[in-house]
Amino acid sequence: MRVSAAAGVVALALGALAHGAAGAPKTSCPANWAKGWQRLADKVAAPVYCPTWMPNPLDARIGGQYEDIYSIGKDRSYLVSFLEHGDLGSGDVHVNFRAYPGRTTIPRCPARADQWHILLAWRHAGSLYSVSQHVINPYDSATRIRENLQRLLKGLVLVQPAG
Repeated sequence: MRVSAAAGVVALALGALAHGAAGAPKTSCPANWAKGWQRLADKVAAPVYCPTWMPNPLDARIGGQYEDIYSIGKDRSYLVSFLEHGDLGSGDVHVNFRAYPGRTTIPRCPARADQWHILLAWRHAGSLYSVSQHVINPYDSATRIRENLQRLLKGLVLVQPAG
């Protein structure tokens, strides 16, 4: 049942993103985050999406205090994860960014990094991208997570590899 529900959420997200990806113009990647996202684009030799907003208290500074996972596969796919463990049981805030350069099919995920997440996925220039957020206190409402993900999506800035 959970697999079916997750697949349904992904399918709905893919449909919504087909309409939302061409939304309002984006601003630039925040200056204190830009260098890390540019380095990532250069390493994977493909465009990446830098967020301009993150759920409180996270930022999207690669190499910063909230970075949890920074992983690039041999196939240039990547996972960049940001996490804050709340103090005194206040909950976790966890957001994942993934991409599969040169691939648009949805892969099977052997790791559990996206377990209990709501995920939005989209395709751009022959690659698959996704952003997901963990449904857990203090963001324990699926409605709130979808709102956060829509806000993240609207604020994404495409960063092209240099050279």
